Amino acid sequence: MNKQLVQQVTASQIRHDLPEFEVGDTIRVMVTIRENNKERQQAFEGVVISIRGAGASKTFIVRKDSAGVGVERNFLINSPIIASISVLRHSKVRRHKLYYLRARSGKSARLEEVIRKDKIAANLAATKTNADKKKAANRAKTEAAKEAKAEKAVEAAKEEAK
Repeated sequence: MNKQLVQQVTASQIRHDLPEFEVGDTIRVMVTIRENNKERQQAFEGVVISIRGAGASKTFIVRKDSAGVGVERNFLINSPIIASISVLRHSKVRRHKLYYLRARSGKSARLEEVIRKDKIAANLAATKTNADKKKAANRAKTEAAKEAKAEKAVEAAKEEAK
């Protein structure tokens, strides 16, 4: 296959609206869940224990404790299921994979927090622009629905007049 064609296709699939994060960061991933005909967003908050891959196939694993049970979830970074990601805190780690956290709980599973002002500001800007885009899209959808409803009402009134 043509390498340039493959590169163009993968470049078109990469999302640029998500903030940068590293292994050890605590993040909140807003996941879009579809049930029947409804969509809702659910938060999954935890520590990033692994990042692997590159380009369109880049993935990361988030681990959280839920009622004393460790829960891990794999995410594709470029997946449309991810509505947004917000970085809550950065931690100091000396490894690229934090699989040792699986065997720990409580205080021994804590990571030392590091304050990175430059990254926090960039992440806040990215999440705000992402949220603003979604709000604008929702406003446009509601306005389009109102206009369609008004047009139907006008057509119904014209039919009754006949």
